[in-house]
Amino acid sequence: MPARRGPQPRRPRRASTRGGRAEAAWREFAASFARAGMVPPGEPGLAAVEAAEGAAVLLLAPRQALTFTGKCRLRCLYGAVRLLGFAVASHQPGLPVHSPATHCALTLQALPADRPPADPRQLRAAARAALRACCVRRQARVKVMAQFSPECAVVLLEHLDTPVTRFLLSHPPLARFLEPQKKEDPNFTPEDAVLASVGIVKCSPDHGLQVSESMALALEELIQACCAEDEGVPVVLVCGPKNTGKSTFNRYLINLLLNRLPSVEYMECDIGQTEFTPPGCVSLSNVTEPILGPPFTHQQMPRKMVYYGQTSCEQDTERYLDVVKYVFSSYKKEVPLVINTMGWVKGEGLLLLIDIIRLLSPSHIVQMDVYEWKAMAPLTPEHVHLTAGLYTKGKQQGKHKQMGVGGAENWTSSEEEGDASAPEYKLLYVHPEFPRAGVAGEVRVHSSILRDMSILGYLGQLQSPDIGAVIPLHGLVPYQVPFSAVALRVIHTDVAPSNIMYAVNASWVGLCRIPDEIRCQTDGPVLLTQTPVCDCLGFGIVRGVEMEKKLYHILTPVPPENLRLVNCLLLGNIAIPNCVLVGQQGVEGEIPYVTSDYNYSILGSGKLKKKKQSKRRQYTFECDYA
Repeated sequence: MPARRGPQPRRPRRASTRGGRAEAAWREFAASFARAGMVPPGEPGLAAVEAAEGAAVLLLAPRQALTFTGKCRLRCLYGAVRLLGFAVASHQPGLPVHSPATHCALTLQALPADRPPADPRQLRAAARAALRACCVRRQARVKVMAQFSPECAVVLLEHLDTPVTRFLLSHPPLARFLEPQKKEDPNFTPEDAVLASVGIVKCSPDHGLQVSESMALALEELIQACCAEDEGVPVVLVCGPKNTGKSTFNRYLINLLLNRLPSVEYMECDIGQTEFTPPGCVSLSNVTEPILGPPFTHQQMPRKMVYYGQTSCEQDTERYLDVVKYVFSSYKKEVPLVINTMGWVKGEGLLLLIDIIRLLSPSHIVQMDVYEWKAMAPLTPEHVHLTAGLYTKGKQQGKHKQMGVGGAENWTSSEEEGDASAPEYKLLYVHPEFPRAGVAGEVRVHSSILRDMSILGYLGQLQSPDIGAVIPLHGLVPYQVPFSAVALRVIHTDVAPSNIMYAVNASWVGLCRIPDEIRCQTDGPVLLTQTPVCDCLGFGIVRGVEMEKKLYHILTPVPPENLRLVNCLLLGNIAIPNCVLVGQQGVEGEIPYVTSDYNYSILGSGKLKKKKQSKRRQYTFECDYA
């Protein structure tokens, strides 16, 4: 194995069943990942030329890299580059790239030339033609071609402005996380000024993704398994404690797979930190585009989504399992599936994870841990086979916890038989090496802020695609929905029918579809007595309740053709971000829905925790006046 740079921590040895030549190639692949983001010694300095207003051309020598913060639109004009595992070639359209301070900085690296030998003059002509096609100024073309070599990569970086980013930047408390981190640097170069004009700032490679050897080996094995069509379709479950890089690993893996496959399925089981939806959801998404930013930059509608309504499932694990099973049933096993899980891996959380493994039957489990097997036990097939879960039993063991009458007891697995064989999956153990890995108290940004930013990223879809001033939410026209057209359910706590409209007003709601027809003898609100497991078609804000006309006023980016299917509103424990309420532009005097005169000594004014109760899959309607 080639010598690695700098002192490295000791790791468990990995048994190998391959020959020496294959093992050497595997190790070389790992070493190449470990070098990602590092500029080899002796490489020329960064070459960046202003191409036009808000645009720059970047030249990168083979394996030369740029680690940066900020946002831009990236297009490769000549050669190829890699960004968070995804290889961008010259034939691909421009890609939006977000590298905010809330997450690990992205690294853009030039890939070695992979083309048949050609006349250097023809290659120079091709690069020059690509620059002309993008309307790069002649003076800039001359500067670029003066430093051009056939082995380099030529990249066009453009200023990125989207409705979502404009809406996020309109909230000052969060805008500081999105702007590039500019620092006074005595070594500030003209090339740095060119990059800053686009919207990005160069930073140290240490701030980028550090791919450990164990991570590279796991990625290589997963890629081989997912691309080998004769071995079935892999189901990859990623687990581990909080702040160990599960989401980053998933993005990197999906991007690597998209280099070879047209699409990858992604199942989100972490209701606290979701990837493609606002928080509180379990979802199944078909991913066809690379993931080049954090969740709040790529909110989209999944193929299947259920609104659980909370960021933790500790109070109702049975319903959580019901939801996971319901969403997983939509997976058709046609393309590889990557499953993300919660960081709750202690106590009942670990037992629940064992239940999920038995329920989803993954072919590969990626276990991330920085504490050398100490944060959680190794989830080997033998361990899962023998250990009782929260609702399932291990080999020759009784149930760990008595089931209620909910739907969770209706699903079974081979593990419930005492003489069943151990589950068949490959365990890949990954030691992340990014700074502060595993130290939850030293995360870049608190998880609640990231959840607020995901909600704002979703609401940003309400903005006009035309470049212009941001329209505050109170300036948008809401939909009017009759009380009798939708059923209503508060998920996380019990609310008296007479107070239900106080709870619903100015709330974040899931717009859902239940199979039952909504029937009510009155025009009052239709109240569900049980929380259904049903499809969620999107989200909205109840801007107001008009009691005289029996109407909800709902603001949502869900298109009208999907809104016609909505017949249920679910209100959970997910709140509208405070900055939306207190920072409303154009509001004079008292701010609607906001008060500073509140008596917290009133009984029940604190947080309410709903006691866990037995759930029944059947549910009924109740009609009442508010």
